[in-house]
Amino acid sequence: MLRLSELNHAALRRLLRQFGLEMRVGGAGAPIPASYWGESEAGLEGSVLFARADTPLHSILHEAAHYVCMTPERRAGLLRDAGGDDAEECAVCYLQVLLAGLLEDSSHERLCSDMDEWGYSFRLGSARQWFDSDAADARQWLLERGIIDAHGGVSGQLRL
Repeated sequence: MLRLSELNHAALRRLLRQFGLEMRVGGAGAPIPASYWGESEAGLEGSVLFARADTPLHSILHEAAHYVCMTPERRAGLLRDAGGDDAEECAVCYLQVLLAGLLEDSSHERLCSDMDEWGYSFRLGSARQWFDSDAADARQWLLERGIIDAHGGVSGQLRL
């Protein structure tokens, strides 16, 4: 599982800043504020993403993708639970894979493997199979909201 301690922090921070997110890294073993899952999983409060060295990259990118995909109204009151419906959750998972491909320390393949190891569940059996073969609805959701462009590239824009 790829963790924050193994990543280029500056590159990750630049990626998150594109979306108006600030990453705050806490000390080893310290509780992560606003973490939905607890333990080493990332937390989200407003435009601040909380992590520590042992936080998995998939968790950081998942929370960042939630921030990007939620409505401005939900973003304004965000504390811990990003909410959203099933279609949005699928879009979040798809976007986190795309974001991983923008980091030199990661890749689509690595993130999908880590998602499977963590326990994400997709009807085709793996995150990679879902991403490659069964995620047209998630891509369309992201495209309709301007989060990706017609070529599938990340636009750098938040959902309006």
